[in-house]
Amino acid sequence: MINESEEYTVTGTPENGDTVKYSPGQFKLNSYNWLHDIPSAGRECDIIEVRFKNTRKGFYRNVNDLRLDIGDIVAVEASPGHDIGRVSMTGKLVEIRIKQTRNMPAGEEIRKVYRKAKPVDMEKWEEAMGLEIPTMLRSRKIASDLRLNMKIGDVEYQGDKTKAIFFYIADERVDFRQLIKSMAEEFRIRIEMRQIGARQEAGRIGGIGSCGRELCCASHITGFTSITTSHARYQDLSLNPQKLAGQCGKLKCCLSYEFDSYVDRQKQFPPKERALELADGRAYFFKMEIYKGIYWYSFDQHSPVNITAVPVERVAEIQKLNARGVKPERLMEMDFTPAAVSEFENEVGKESITRFDRKKGTSGKKRNKRRGERNDRRKP
Repeated sequence: MINESEEYTVTGTPENGDTVKYSPGQFKLNSYNWLHDIPSAGRECDIIEVRFKNTRKGFYRNVNDLRLDIGDIVAVEASPGHDIGRVSMTGKLVEIRIKQTRNMPAGEEIRKVYRKAKPVDMEKWEEAMGLEIPTMLRSRKIASDLRLNMKIGDVEYQGDKTKAIFFYIADERVDFRQLIKSMAEEFRIRIEMRQIGARQEAGRIGGIGSCGRELCCASHITGFTSITTSHARYQDLSLNPQKLAGQCGKLKCCLSYEFDSYVDRQKQFPPKERALELADGRAYFFKMEIYKGIYWYSFDQHSPVNITAVPVERVAEIQKLNARGVKPERLMEMDFTPAAVSEFENEVGKESITRFDRKKGTSGKKRNKRRGERNDRRKP
């Protein structure tokens, strides 16, 4: 049914009278009900969570005491008309989520769940989603004709086709009053403009990252954190914008995944900005290997000539000696060789591309068997 890159498994068929239920596959807005096997005590929560296209969710009150499960498609109250969404959370888990979000509106402001979606609702919903891409392309043309410095990245129709949300990106404030008037005349619907950032746009559109996997913002990230160049500095990464920037043009979200572990690892490291004073010169910091605990030093401040690996313990020791005015004779009291790193071996290259073209000879077992048969025939 719905093209949200989800997998559906059908239990039962209409022919035998069983209920046809769709189970959503792996999707970033799905919620695992970890309380499903715990018996409930008292009255169940009458509020459910419903998700819509991409990252939009909302809480709704089940005023008609419908029996709803995760994955059910329902018609809910909207302004105006009604919208179609999929149940993403029910029961006690909703109360916990409400306490976590802390943005729950007052009880009388919670909108209602009207009913489970009927075939008529589903047909209209499919028609509405079929209009989203043509509407987005046409709205971009209208915005271009009006010379507005903005980009419309996505369009989401309401389930009853009476309203549409236009998600746009703009670097500065945009006066789109004329745009709304033109689009209302063109599409004959209510228009809502909603500004999003570059990261949110990448999450809505999706794509493949430089790692070869689906974009994190499109697959599992639901909340964005601030990423700065300090994330790259703590991980000793080259400040190359082409490598650090994602498809959205911002710093990659994955820079924050291991950031805390790098910060914790370097808490006991000596300061790397200080040059090491030695009897025969001054050693300058060049690079470091964080998880091996090694600093690399060179005696040329501007060139990595004859760089030397020094453990962080030895660096701290030399800095303490320098603080007392003592200059050691050598960087290392004894020879130090960092742990060897296994090099890449091309196993495929060791084989010839024509190795399968050779004719197969008789195997040793077959030769021995034939030799034994000949010996048996020779025996009187």
